[in-house]
Amino acid sequence: MSEKKVSAVITGVGMYVPEKVLDNAYFESIVDTTDEWIRTRTGISERRILENGATSNLAAEAAKDLLKSKNMKAEEIEVIIVATVTPDMFFPATACLVQEKIGANNAWGFDLSAACSGFLFAYQTGCSLIESGKYKKVLVIGADKMSSIVDYTDRNNCILFGDAGAAILLEPTNDTSIGYQDSLLRIDGSGKEILNMKGGGSLNPPSHETVDKGMHYIFQDGKTVFKFAVKGMAEVSLDIMQKNGLKSEDIAYLVPHQANLRIINATAERMGIDKEKVMININKYGNTTAATIPLCLVEYYRDGKLKKGDKIILAAFGAGYTWGASYLVWGM
Repeated sequence: MSEKKVSAVITGVGMYVPEKVLDNAYFESIVDTTDEWIRTRTGISERRILENGATSNLAAEAAKDLLKSKNMKAEEIEVIIVATVTPDMFFPATACLVQEKIGANNAWGFDLSAACSGFLFAYQTGCSLIESGKYKKVLVIGADKMSSIVDYTDRNNCILFGDAGAAILLEPTNDTSIGYQDSLLRIDGSGKEILNMKGGGSLNPPSHETVDKGMHYIFQDGKTVFKFAVKGMAEVSLDIMQKNGLKSEDIAYLVPHQANLRIINATAERMGIDKEKVMININKYGNTTAATIPLCLVEYYRDGKLKKGDKIILAAFGAGYTWGASYLVWGM
């Protein structure tokens, strides 16, 4: 394998969470659950809900936050990749709507659907575009309005999800010791019955029947997903560490998808990573699907916890099944 000429490095971050907060007391009032049960089983205390607007609003606001923090013009962006499972509509792509909202008049782009692994898949894709030498500024956004596909009478699922958007900017650097280093990404369609949304696509087009049967909501077999998620995230994270000659003490942070605190803790334990080295914000935002990993990166960087040269493992597991891990060295 030839040595890469450039590395794709994160040079900017941005995020947006809606103002409306749904705390656990709200769910105590609408379904048979308690604050203690939710916190001990999931680690979630609050989640944010977008009352007006759609996923493109979450994504565009995150992009604007990034541009403002860098004092950068949207016209400089060449590619926009939006990872989401809650696009505003089937077409046009949410990336097109974001492009218009932020005024990125010189960009092309597309949506990427990989559920909770969406950001990881989009990150790998964006890095490949940078490393090709063809592009200098690629915007990767994870955004989901999960409240739009949650059944708020389903006590097992409704407590888990929130709405948010977060973005990173990728640029090339000649210093290949920083930035993107490696990824291991996987899919397995045999998980299709365990975690899905059955209605709305070409298999089950929208109808009175699909609506009446609740087929436009998230469905998941939580216990089965839990087992697969812990095994998948831990194994692929260990694999990427071994492939790159890394020990647990080399890792500054594990950045896991924020689905459930028990899954996060189990993954860190199997990797031999101390809890202090695990990025966590699920308590504040719940599971925001494609937004969870970049939300962690933004918050920890802005809090001064992420330093240039820090070795980081990103890990996720989602519907599909989809899962994977990426290894990067922080470059800001």
